[in-house]
Amino acid sequence: MIWQKAWVFIKRDFTLATSYKFSFFLQIFGIFFSVLTFYFISLMFGDAAVPYLDPYGGDYFSFVLIGIAFSSYLWAGLGSFSGSIRNEQMMGTLEAMLVTPTRISLIITASSLWNFIFTSFKVLIYLMMGVFLFGVDMGNANLFSTMIILFLTILCFSSLGIISASFIMVLKQGDPVNWVFNTMSGLLGGVFYPITVLPSWLQNISHLLPITYSLRAMRRALLQGYPFGDLLPDILALVLFSAVMLPLSIATFRYAVSRAKIDGSLTQY
Repeated sequence: MIWQKAWVFIKRDFTLATSYKFSFFLQIFGIFFSVLTFYFISLMFGDAAVPYLDPYGGDYFSFVLIGIAFSSYLWAGLGSFSGSIRNEQMMGTLEAMLVTPTRISLIITASSLWNFIFTSFKVLIYLMMGVFLFGVDMGNANLFSTMIILFLTILCFSSLGIISASFIMVLKQGDPVNWVFNTMSGLLGGVFYPITVLPSWLQNISHLLPITYSLRAMRRALLQGYPFGDLLPDILALVLFSAVMLPLSIATFRYAVSRAKIDGSLTQY
C-alpha cells in the first residue's frame, strides 16, 4: 500500500512536469551551459589552484563538477517539501490529504519523490557530460561508497527540507531555514572551492553543515577512489546528521500541522 501511494504521487508529479515540455527541455538544456561555464573558468585557473585541490586530484573542473552536480540534492531537498506544501495549499488539496488515513510522514515524503528522481537524472547528465565531453576521469570511482554517501546525503537534505516546509506551513512566507542553508552552503560548503581557502574560523562553521562532509566524501569516492575505511569519518558525520535531523524534522512538521489546524490556517497561503 505504501509503494502504491508513493507511485501515485510520482505519476502525478511526472505528468505535471512533462506537461510543460518547454520548461522541462530548458532545465535539461541549461545543464550544458552551466558545465561549459565552469569548464572555461577552470581553464583560466590553470595550475594556480592545484595546491588546494591535491586531495581531489588537482583538477578544478572535476572538483566543481561534483560540487554543482551533487549540491542539486540540497536545493531539491530545501525546495521540494516546502514547494509541495505550497502547491497543495494553492490547489486546495492539502487539507483533504491530511485528513486521510495516510501518515503525515508518507505524504510529505511521497510528494517530493519526483523532485529527487528528476534531480538524480540531472546529476547523471552532469557526470556523463563531464566524463564523455570534457574528459573527467572517474575510472577509479568507488561506486559502493558513492551510493552510501548519496543515500545519507538525501536523508540529511530531506530533513532540512521538511523543517523548511514546517515554517512554510505556519508562516506561509519567509522561510529562515531555506535562506540560511542556501546561503551558508553555497558560501561555506565547498561547492565552488575547497573550504581550505577559507579563514580557520569560517572553516569551523563549515563543519557544522552536512554538505561539507557530503561533497568531500563524494569527490574522494568518485575522483580518487578512496576505500570505504578512508571515507568513514565523513560517512559517520552524515549518519549523525541524519539520526538527529530526520526524527526532529518529522516532529517539527507534525507540530506545524497541528498548529495550522488550531489556527485554522491550514489552507491559507
